[in-house]
Amino acid sequence: MKLSRFLIPIVIAIAVFCIAPAAWAFCGFYVAKADTNLYNQASQVAIARDGNRTVLTMANDYQGDVADFAMVVPVPVVLQEEQVHVGDPKIMERLDSFSAPRLVEYFDADPCQPPPMPTSFPAGGVLRQSANEASARRDAALGVTVESQFTVGEYDIVILSARESDGLETWLRQNNYRIPRGASQLLQPYIRQGMKFFVAKVNLEAFDRSGFQSLRPLQMAYESPRFMLPIRLGMINAKSEQDLIVYLMSPQGQTELTNYRMVNIPSNEEIPVFVKNEFSDFYKDMFQTAYEKEGRNIAFLEYAWNMGGCDPCSADPLNPDELRKSGVFWLPPNGRGNVFITRLHVRYTRDKFPEDLIFQETSNRQFFQGRYILRHPFEGEADCPAGREYKRALPSRFEAEAQTLARLTGWDIDDIRKKLPEVEESEPEPWWRTIWPR
Repeated sequence: MKLSRFLIPIVIAIAVFCIAPAAWAFCGFYVAKADTNLYNQASQVAIARDGNRTVLTMANDYQGDVADFAMVVPVPVVLQEEQVHVGDPKIMERLDSFSAPRLVEYFDADPCQPPPMPTSFPAGGVLRQSANEASARRDAALGVTVESQFTVGEYDIVILSARESDGLETWLRQNNYRIPRGASQLLQPYIRQGMKFFVAKVNLEAFDRSGFQSLRPLQMAYESPRFMLPIRLGMINAKSEQDLIVYLMSPQGQTELTNYRMVNIPSNEEIPVFVKNEFSDFYKDMFQTAYEKEGRNIAFLEYAWNMGGCDPCSADPLNPDELRKSGVFWLPPNGRGNVFITRLHVRYTRDKFPEDLIFQETSNRQFFQGRYILRHPFEGEADCPAGREYKRALPSRFEAEAQTLARLTGWDIDDIRKKLPEVEESEPEPWWRTIWPR
């Protein structure tokens, strides 16, 4: 069988809020989001963590015949059937929509009328029979032990331990897992650490009975002091940079990386209004520019917020039932509990990310979001001293927005200027009007 990805396989206003980011700006509208649809190969993982308890959700974006699907994931403990679950495929979409960087727009008020004071809103399967004695002897000769095996939903699961990587690679091949050549080199570090291997393939009969058109997420619950996400195996057959979006949920606060730098994605920047129709290109180029500037070995924070609210909201916060489906296990019966979500975006290659991702929970509850601002100019007469001054200031403002856009994306400044709005030049106020009061 073929390995799809030898890792964890891995538009207009929705909400209205008054924030007033600058003079003359008031109520804003969410208009677009930078979700995972922007990327051709973006793996998604959700991790709910409290103390040593973890629920890991892996989204499967496998394209192709499900008969060829296989997944191998290092795990810290031996998992039993009741610790593995097939999740709701919509959960990742909800986490993505809620936490995605967003574009918001504001409309300048009439400069001849004082604007109102701004308001800010606070924000089971069947247990498989064990292998026969001859098979067990072959496994032992390879240094591989089948710790447990079972079927959950449409997946046949085997939990393996191994003494050496060549034996594990041989076992996988003998059992029809067509893993890429050279896998043993990346399997070896996990064996040295005493990690186990979660191996899954599709049970075709169960998949046909399920009625689903695509593979559902796999979830696993376990207890371990290790708070990590293995990404190195995903580089075996990767031909280019890989995008990984990780949603980390905690009752405490932000979740941070301990072995790689974390940097906030550029945010709260005012950019030209024409970007509304080019937001996808903008965000991809902006992310790539920031990624290269930071040395290509960085994790970007795209969102950090309490699940109880948002400002502005690109999607409604997940309700208690959705949170439980995403792995949040500490909610009380009334559903009201602390859930802080951290969204990290990692673009990785083998040479820049030689280690797996190691996390830690923190008590930092500072809010952050990737947010990009469009300010539409007032288009009325504005026939007053303040209005004329406002009109005269617009070209400088548009130029500043153009310069910001060029800096963030690397786009050509002359091309940007061609798309800027034109400003009608107003006649200067006669000097004598300022002499006598009227």
